[in-house]
Amino acid sequence: MSYDNLIECGRCGSDACYIQEVNSEVKLEFCYGCGFESNSLMKPGTEFFTKQLALLPDLYKSLLDEEESSKVWMPCFVNIPEKGMVFADGTGRDNWRWAGVKSVPVSKEEKKKYKDAKYRADMTTIKHFEERDFMEALSYIGALPE
Repeated sequence: MSYDNLIECGRCGSDACYIQEVNSEVKLEFCYGCGFESNSLMKPGTEFFTKQLALLPDLYKSLLDEEESSKVWMPCFVNIPEKGMVFADGTGRDNWRWAGVKSVPVSKEEKKKYKDAKYRADMTTIKHFEERDFMEALSYIGALPE
């Protein structure tokens, strides 16, 4: 049985946590309240978690949160090529915010530089949002209505 549903976030308590059952063993959770995500495989000591940890930037590693059940939450990275990106930006657990960056069309002159991509991030549009303003960051790039 597969389901999609909103539940209370195990990290922040928000009622805007989207859960999706992939199969009987794997459930994905994405919280629009805090901008963190987890899944039933994100537990210390598992092969999946070890592989994820090896790929994460230092900031994301410093922001990991663990529930009493040992499930680990990490900040999301959202990339919608035609709209933009939302990601954690900062120097550490005590100094970070969400960043929203809008996408712009790639010009003919830039096609080779961007390997024929249709859109690119325009870092001149970067705007920062506080931790609890993840949905505002998504709205800023046009992923959610304002």
